[in-house]
Amino acid sequence: MIRCDWAGPDALLEKYHDEEWGAPVHEDRKHFEMLILEGAQAGLSWTTILKKRAGYREVFQNFEPARVAVFSPEKIEELLHNPAIVRNRLKVGATVENARRFLEVQKEYGSFDAYIWSFVAGRPIINAWETSGQVPAFSAESDAMSKDLKKRGFKFAGSTICYAYMQAVGLVNDHLVSCFRYGKVTEAGEKSV
Repeated sequence: MIRCDWAGPDALLEKYHDEEWGAPVHEDRKHFEMLILEGAQAGLSWTTILKKRAGYREVFQNFEPARVAVFSPEKIEELLHNPAIVRNRLKVGATVENARRFLEVQKEYGSFDAYIWSFVAGRPIINAWETSGQVPAFSAESDAMSKDLKKRGFKFAGSTICYAYMQAVGLVNDHLVSCFRYGKVTEAGEKSV
């Protein structure tokens, strides 16, 4: 079975690649989860984040933004001592702040999903990369997303993080054309419109 280069040999990466990465997401809680995890990854490996994912789910209330948005400064301080997550003050604080901003977007657009898919006009961008070296780290769409998220007060929302998020939630299909998931994700994207 041929996979994208980055998907192995780690079992966690392989499972994530095979079951999640690139599949179109239309559920707000999942959007919040991936936005937070992609921000947490900044400067770290995705494997590190996947290994801590269960810890993130536990301490961040299964990624329910309304529950995370009310975390107190004392709660944030407590989380900085929890080895189940990345104990970085800026990243933990950003998770709480991003939950608050996420709720504002939901209120304005009816759902975060409606907002975030507007950056790709409601349709996944289907690329046709043959090598991993062709896959970009950012795009015009991730630049626009980053600019708007930052304007709204989101943290850890640079263009590269936004592009990784777009890949994760299926706004863009960056599976290599030789990858067994390419056709399945393309088809899922067409059905999700």
